[in-house]
Amino acid sequence: MPPVADRYILGWEEWVSLPELGLPAIKAKVDTGARTSALHAYFVEQVEIEGVAMVRFGVHPIPRRDDVEIVCTARVKDRREVTSSNGEREHRFVIETPIRIGDFLKLRPGDVIPVDLPELVTLGADEIPLFHARVGTAGGNNALRLVEPIRPKSRDANTATLLTNVSNTKH
Repeated sequence: MPPVADRYILGWEEWVSLPELGLPAIKAKVDTGARTSALHAYFVEQVEIEGVAMVRFGVHPIPRRDDVEIVCTARVKDRREVTSSNGEREHRFVIETPIRIGDFLKLRPGDVIPVDLPELVTLGADEIPLFHARVGTAGGNNALRLVEPIRPKSRDANTATLLTNVSNTKH
C-alpha cells in the first residue's frame, strides 16, 4: 500500500500548484462535493498540436494582479455543457491535471520551489502569441525550439471558465 500523505486542515481557499500547467501557485476554493473544478481563464482557444486536440488558455494566478499572466496548454479530455452560477448554459473544455496541496504550508524564507516546465510554451511579441515552442538548451544556453506557428481561431471570449478534473478542489 502506498504511503499516506500528511493530512492538512484546509480552509475554503488555499494556495495550490498545478505543475503540469506551469502554475507553481494559484488560489483555489475548496469544494468537497464537486466532481470537477473550474479554473478562471481570461482567454480560451482550442488548438491542434501534432494532431492532438489541445486547449490553450491564459490565467492570472494571483488575485487582483492582472499583470501576472501564465499561458497554459493542455490536452482536451472532454467538452461538456455546463450551467453557470447565473443560469447560463455554455460548452466548456475539460482537462485533467495533477494538483499539489499543502506544499505552501511548510515554506520558509530561503526555500527553493522547483517548477516543472510545460511540454510546450508560447513565444510571442507585444502580447501576440506567435509560436508554440519546446524549452531546451543550445550551446550551453537556455533556448526555445520552435514547433509551429500559432493561428488563433477566435478571440471572441475574453473571459471564460475552464473545468479541470483535480481532486475535488474548486477554483
